Amino acid sequence: MKIGYARVSTGDQNLDLQIDALQQAGCERIFEEKLSGSRSDRPELEQLLDQARPGDVIMIWKLDRLGRSLKHLVELVSHLNERRIGLRSINDPIDTTNAQGKLIFNIFASLAEFERDLIAERTQAGLRSARARGRVGGRPKGLTSDAELKAIAAEALYREGKLSVVEIANNLSISKATLYKYLRHRGVEIGAQSA
Repeated sequence: MKIGYARVSTGDQNLDLQIDALQQAGCERIFEEKLSGSRSDRPELEQLLDQARPGDVIMIWKLDRLGRSLKHLVELVSHLNERRIGLRSINDPIDTTNAQGKLIFNIFASLAEFERDLIAERTQAGLRSARARGRVGGRPKGLTSDAELKAIAAEALYREGKLSVVEIANNLSISKATLYKYLRHRGVEIGAQSA
């Protein structure tokens, strides 16, 4: 059985073009979705995948209607292949029900893996290069300007000794742990002041 999947990103976009093409391609059932492709929760797609059986062919208007990314598409098609469910795109040269379509999709999958490996290699090379020049990655040390002001106020209130740690934290709208962090940052020796 041919099962169609049509998707647009927003509610004000129209599915008619995709639905017409899927009906002309012989789809007996069409699942319609009006959600961003970047979302992982797509109920209509999930329902389609649950209902598809071995020998079925999922039909789409274009590949970008189905997958969130090339990696997601590769995983999805691998899953479909394991279940012996085909995938055919009306506007892309993809038809995993024949040898040529499988070859083209496997080339896409290899390119996606190559791209991931290249990104990882470039990232590592960039980190090594930065370290060689004395730069260290990660979160910058110190406090933001707002946090620095709160740290100064925390120090003044703590040294004054009129308020408990809990009262100081509440007045500054911070947690006790953050208060202690600010005091350590300011070089304040934390004594036995009661909480």
